[in-house]
Amino acid sequence: MSADADNRLGRVGIWSLELRFGDLAARIAAATELEEMGYGAIWIPGGVGGDVFSDVDALLGATKRAFIATGIINVWKHEPADITTWFAALPADHQSRLMLGLGISHQALIGDAYAKPLATMRDYLGKLEALGQPADSMCLAALGPKMLELSRDRTAGAHPYLTTPEHTATARAILGSGKLLAPEQGVVLETDPAKARALAREALAGYQGLENYCNSWRRLGFSEDDIASGSDALVDALFAWGTPEKIADRVDAHIAAGADHVCLQLITGAGMDIGVAMTGWRQLAALL
Repeated sequence: MSADADNRLGRVGIWSLELRFGDLAARIAAATELEEMGYGAIWIPGGVGGDVFSDVDALLGATKRAFIATGIINVWKHEPADITTWFAALPADHQSRLMLGLGISHQALIGDAYAKPLATMRDYLGKLEALGQPADSMCLAALGPKMLELSRDRTAGAHPYLTTPEHTATARAILGSGKLLAPEQGVVLETDPAKARALAREALAGYQGLENYCNSWRRLGFSEDDIASGSDALVDALFAWGTPEKIADRVDAHIAAGADHVCLQLITGAGMDIGVAMTGWRQLAALL
């Protein structure tokens, strides 16, 4: 953690598909309990688009202290004016605990409309700034050096995804002190190596063909075979598995490397079953 860290989000949060796409009543109840357990932030994905604003509104309404964050709002699927109009209409106490993670997505998902990531994000941020969006309400899904520099210069900081403590150390060196660094960390509460890695590989499979992530893993020293096969080395680096104590060790490693906040994505293999996820979140809360 940096000396003058941006620790508004607390040390540990939850990143969850279930809290975006599950039953609404169950999501509201879960968010309330997560806050009571002491998690500092709740992150939900927004990369597929849809009515992410309403989903954020529901979680803001269910909580009183925890930050609600997006990981991420896809810049190809939401106009800047839609973001700023929605944000401006929020009550002040909701604005103050909202972190808008923005991401450039992937050419394989966007198609021919996809343009140069860095230039596109600069332009998007410029439009948001012109419309009055506060810089400290935003962070970027930054992996490479140049996107990390942009997150440092134009937003509160960075929200890297599918990375390692080694990446966290590199990101902190680029961000410098006082900027938010909030990596996502996939976790599997399973002590059997074969079962744990199988769950992790299932979660990893959708990302292995996306060049942004592959380039990030190459920079971390992984080979083409590691990436294509989802090797044990890659899986063990990207996912923390085992007992809650093992998960806590990985969180500590990110914090020691310079993270301010680590958001845990629990891989359960149970689809959108929020009850299964909640059981795991309770186990993790006891240690974190």
